[in-house]
Amino acid sequence: MPSHPQMPDEMRDQRAIRRPYSGAALRRGDLAADPLEQFARWLQAALDAGAADATAMALATASEEGRPSIRIVLLKHFDAKGYCWYTDYRSRKGAELAANPQAALLFHWRDLECQARIAGKVEKLSQAESEAYFQSRPEASRFAAAASVQSAPAAGRDCLEREVQRLRQRHPDGAVPRPTHWGGYRLRPAEYEFWQGREGRLHDRFRYLKGADGVWTAQRLQP
Repeated sequence: MPSHPQMPDEMRDQRAIRRPYSGAALRRGDLAADPLEQFARWLQAALDAGAADATAMALATASEEGRPSIRIVLLKHFDAKGYCWYTDYRSRKGAELAANPQAALLFHWRDLECQARIAGKVEKLSQAESEAYFQSRPEASRFAAAASVQSAPAAGRDCLEREVQRLRQRHPDGAVPRPTHWGGYRLRPAEYEFWQGREGRLHDRFRYLKGADGVWTAQRLQP
């Protein structure tokens, strides 16, 4: 591994770095009554603008003791029931969700100077939904999922590659079966927040909360 020179002390201090924001105003009258529709509008705007990895989201989970962890995963589909992704149930996030099913998502569309946060309870998708998505994945991705115990220590990359090769020998037609420990999750939203960067750091923020009657209410938050 190449060596790197030690970072000078003056480079460790990032307080002078500034980034101006110039986003369009986000007013209450601009908001959809349903936060699902508001999210869909923003995601489509990001896709239309060619934003890199527009469906990438930070997934925050916590252990039973409250120790947090976060990573980037990809949103695969969403609807009125929630926001879905797929992974290894034995991964760190899978273990934490089993112990504490509360989680949060964050979408950051940098070029649009906006972000969306969604929090709620997570549940597993059905076996049928997991199977359908697994079979739609590229062949290499299916073999990688079957060969890996996600988040577990690895003796070396060569060990992983040998396991993929072993599976390919067992399934030369490429039809590696979906592991029972691999599947989908759905976060059912209980709270949304939409943030729009504005000039002078006087950002626009709105939070949606769902009432006992199932109706969403939006409230402006101070930046």
